[in-house]
Amino acid sequence: MGDRSVAVIGLGYIGLPTAAILASHGYTVTGVDTDPVRVERVDAGEVPFVEPDLGDVLADAVRRGQLTATTVVPQADVFIIAVPTPFEADHQVDLSFINAAVDAILPRLRGRELIILESTSPPGTTAHVAARVAKARPELTEVEYAHAPERVLPGRVLAELVTNDRVIGGLTPEAGRRAGLLYASFCEGEIHFTDAQTAEMSKLAENAFRDINIAYANELSLICDSLGVDVWELIELANKHPRVNILQPGPGVGGHCIAVDPWFIVAAVGAQAPLIRTAREVNDAKPAWVVQQVREASRAFTDPVIAVLGLAFKPDIDDLRESPAMAITLDLPRSIPGARVLAVEPDSSAMPERLVGSGVEMADLDAALDQADVVVLLVDHTAFKAVDKTRLAGKPVIDTRGMWR
Repeated sequence: MGDRSVAVIGLGYIGLPTAAILASHGYTVTGVDTDPVRVERVDAGEVPFVEPDLGDVLADAVRRGQLTATTVVPQADVFIIAVPTPFEADHQVDLSFINAAVDAILPRLRGRELIILESTSPPGTTAHVAARVAKARPELTEVEYAHAPERVLPGRVLAELVTNDRVIGGLTPEAGRRAGLLYASFCEGEIHFTDAQTAEMSKLAENAFRDINIAYANELSLICDSLGVDVWELIELANKHPRVNILQPGPGVGGHCIAVDPWFIVAAVGAQAPLIRTAREVNDAKPAWVVQQVREASRAFTDPVIAVLGLAFKPDIDDLRESPAMAITLDLPRSIPGARVLAVEPDSSAMPERLVGSGVEMADLDAALDQADVVVLLVDHTAFKAVDKTRLAGKPVIDTRGMWR
């Protein structure tokens, strides 16, 4: 019969869609998470975050008994680790979530299981997982290990899990073969096999490439501001060249991939990655530049009211991971004494944990625009595109997305 039972460790933006789609393709899936509230919601067939189309697939899988959720790791044929891999203050990777997942799996291993690391990781992390298991359970000589990095776009996760090509790197050919069969059950894209370290680097290289291109656009925006040039018009004109495709600038770079992954390369090779490091530094510096623009615009007002539109790292989702909009919003009360900061996030009216005690207030769009002295657009949510421009009349507007040009 092969591998039929799967435990997905981590029910976040990648783990939960992966668990749901495997369950919808006949696997018996157990989703595991340390958050009991999230587990309860998933076990009731509810999606705990915004991701289009996931709700129906999840509810159906739970209803049919193909997917259950728990805080306890079960026995399974396959374990998929889909937990966060943040970095520390010095940009070194924090493997504590991966290590905790491995330690939770250890007592459940009987031999011949396949452990797949989906978490985006520095080169050598899959081998690290294998070494950790071998040290704790040296009698288990037939457990297989593979790396299968996700390559999906938040807001389109379900579709891209199916249609995108997949890279699979096994520590052994057998690990790659078994992982390939698992992903081929739902993936209509081509599956590409390689070794684990190359698979790890492939994800990092993809996101470093994107980060460098975004950094060029963001640096252009700084240059244009100092020269009095409209960066949006400039890019539009430059892109008329048949071999030029400059991206759009923004308030920085967010999300758990592009804002994080290039640092893993820098941490691994240091001085051999000066371009990648510089791109990260350019993008990481952009939020402070936006705050300075808001500070300048607020000087005309005593105790200004500042409407901040958007907290997520990209439009039409509620994902706040590494969001430059969140960093800017947090910094405004500290940087502009006396300011009242009203944050608007259409996909979530609840106060994000990071904003508790910051002095920032949550508001709906109409109330924020009515009260604002200064308007700061940080995320090009669809809800903001419909704003009547007359409501902005007479107010300084910092449009970091060029949406209201």
